Formats: sequence, C-alpha cells, structure tokens
Amino acid sequence: MMAEPQLNIMIVGGGIGGLFAANALIAHGFQVSVHEQAPALGEIGAGVYLTPNSVRHLERVGLGPQVEKWGSRVGTGSRYFRQDGTPIAPVQVTDSSGWNATFGMHRADLIEFLAKALPGNVVHTGHRCIGFEQSGDVARVSFADGTTAEADLVIAADGIHSELRPFVFPPSNPVFSGSIAYRGLVAHDLVPHWPTDTWQMWLGKSKHFLAFPVRAGAFINYVGFVPADQEMKESWSAPGDPDVLRQEFAGWDPRIETLLRHVQTTFRWALYDREPLPTWTQGRLTLLGDAAHPMLPHLGQGANQSIEDGMALATILARTLRNAAPAALLAYERLRRERVAQVQRGARENGLRYDSSYADLGVRDAEITAHADFRKRLYDHDVVPDAQSAAAALTT
Repeated sequence: MMAEPQLNIMIVGGGIGGLFAANALIAHGFQVSVHEQAPALGEIGAGVYLTPNSVRHLERVGLGPQVEKWGSRVGTGSRYFRQDGTPIAPVQVTDSSGWNATFGMHRADLIEFLAKALPGNVVHTGHRCIGFEQSGDVARVSFADGTTAEADLVIAADGIHSELRPFVFPPSNPVFSGSIAYRGLVAHDLVPHWPTDTWQMWLGKSKHFLAFPVRAGAFINYVGFVPADQEMKESWSAPGDPDVLRQEFAGWDPRIETLLRHVQTTFRWALYDREPLPTWTQGRLTLLGDAAHPMLPHLGQGANQSIEDGMALATILARTLRNAAPAALLAYERLRRERVAQVQRGARENGLRYDSSYADLGVRDAEITAHADFRKRLYDHDVVPDAQSAAAALTT
C-alpha cells in the first residue's frame, strides 16, 4: 500500500512563531513554505525571554545547542525589587522539578537560528499577503507583487495586525493597555559589574523596569514600562528619546540610573493585546501566535506560547489522515484556545501588580511572592501529550 502524500503547508509570517512552526512541521515530515512580507528576515535589536515550556520544544526539534550557545541562562539570583532597590521576592526561573531552562535571548539570534535550521528553499521573503480564498481541497494566498501560492493548509503567523485574521473572524481593534515600553540593549562592557545570569525587575507606581542578559551575556536587554497619555501606533521600532527614558526613572535604584547612562538609542513599543478569540480556524486556514492571541509582555510568554502553538499543531497533524486535516486544525484550536486565553488574562493581571496598582504595597509584594506557584504550573506544561490525545480523539 502506498503511503499517503504529506500535506503541503504554507505559513504566512516569518517571525518566531512562523519559523518555529516550520521547523516542527518539517521535523514531522511535512512540505512547508514560509512567506514573509519583509525583504529579509530579521529583528530590531531587543530581547526575548525563553522559558521551560517552550525550550523543551526547541530541544525536540534539535535546537537545544543553539539556545545554549546564543542565550543567557538566568538563574536563582533573579529578583523583584521595589523602585528604590529593596528586594521583594525571588523570580521563579525553573519548573516545579527544578529544571532551569530559562534564557534571555536576542530576538535577531533566535530568528537567525530558527531560519538557518530550515532547508534553503523554504523561506520566501518580500511576499506581503493581501488576500485569501479556499475551495475544496485547496487554499490560495495572494501577494502584493501579483503572485499567488497554493497549499493544502495555511497557517497565519503574521502577527497582531494579521492580514489573514479577518478571513477567520470579523475585524476588531487591538486593545491599548495605556502603557508604552522603552526597549534596547547596553553592551555589558559598559556595565561590567552587571550580572549576566539574572533577570531583574524594579516595581514602582504606574511604572516598572526590567533587565536581563542576552547573547551569552554580551548585552543587557532593558525594558522601561511607563504610562502613555494617548494611544500610539503599535510598533517594535518607533524611535524613543534616551533623555526622556532617563527622566522617567530618575531617582530609582542607582543601578538603573547607571545602566541608562549608557543608552544612546532606544525604541518605543506601545503595548496592545486583543480579547481572546472564540474561533481561530476557518476550513483550511488557522491562526498561530500573535495572529490568534496577542498578549501583553508581563508574563514573558508571547514567543513561548507561539512555540507551544507550533508544536501542538505539528503533533496533531502528524497523527491525522490527510482527508481529516481541517478537523485537525479545529482540534489544535480546541486544545490551545483556553490555555492561551488564561495566559493573556494572567499577563494583564501581572501588569497591574508590576505597576503597583495597590493601596497597600504589602499586598502587592505578597502576590508577587505567591506568583511563583503560577509560574511553576506555566513552565511545567508540555503540550505534546495533550496534542497526541487530541489527535487520537479524531480517529475514535
């Protein structure tokens, strides 16, 4: 008996979620193409936080050594502080077994090694999606350059402003959080006494400040979260004023002032998310990562949840007959939808803690301490056994 031909799967979006999904699908034997609108893959310099619930999947597709090489493992010295530097609580950096697979990572490094792990003919840049249609067994995407491409399935991994999302669910506006983040990097050589193995966050009224190492400790990634009076366009690369950033955190812990003294270039990032979607899938099209569930960064889970999505989808599809592929997409959606909705809500709640929206800071500090249990459960999660069960249910 001849084996079924493998599905041809198109991914729209060449960010972390789309590239990881491509790796996971290819590891399971699928034909994959990735179409990215930018002329070249890459990221404006900034950090991303990888946690055990996604690192286990990077290891599964053979990328564990790359994470170790390019990442900066953060350890048990990680701390929360009040704005003056008074310690509040340790940061949970392991799962409940004590496995420490928590890394600061330069986004550009993560994008690069995810892309390099793919065969040379997989990624197609300069392809901005402008349309979608499906009929029978075929899904078709059209691009701004006048070309089209067909596949058995299409995965929309094209971010919070996804062009494909309206083909799944009616358009809606992103929700502005009221905050913006200044972000950037400082070379460790400029602050040689800064630890290269800790994640540190300072909490103050309506503001908080985060710093962690990236690129094997060569840089310190910082993010300063401040309130905004008016909405600004969501962007990873809007220029910011270093002097305004320094003024926002003047009088805080001297360590922050020392770090910010060396900032010459910074970027502003407006913080948006969306309300959880009731559906992610329409026929042969499904959503992944920020296209499905953009979230605020206050749990450090945006990239991690998109990696979970990719592994769940690949695991289910690998155990599904070709003619049941649309049902497999629905199974993926059912498996992931509530998990990521909980993380989205948790990120919003954690932002209120971080911005000290409490009359009694002792209550805030107690919640920060108790939050370690939530992070253990978050990091313990392994989507693969659940995805295997979801696939098995399709055949029973």
